[in-house]
Amino acid sequence: MSPTVFRMGKYRFYFFSREEERKHVHVVSPDGEAKFWIEPMVVLAACSGLTKRQVSYLQKVVEEHRNEIAKAWKAHFED
Repeated sequence: MSPTVFRMGKYRFYFFSREEERKHVHVVSPDGEAKFWIEPMVVLAACSGLTKRQVSYLQKVVEEHRNEIAKAWKAHFED
């Protein structure tokens, strides 16, 4: 199961269930995908098919929604 945290335009922000314990979020679009660690700070963990501009944009979105992502992580994995 891969619950969606939110969507923004063509991007879907989601988790993989039962992946790894470190808090992170995956982002997918028709162009490619990325994974961002959200703790202790937002950092790109992996990327495929996205331009530097797209990755920069996505990192800013993840930073802006970091609290929302962390709350969704807690609700899905810890509660």
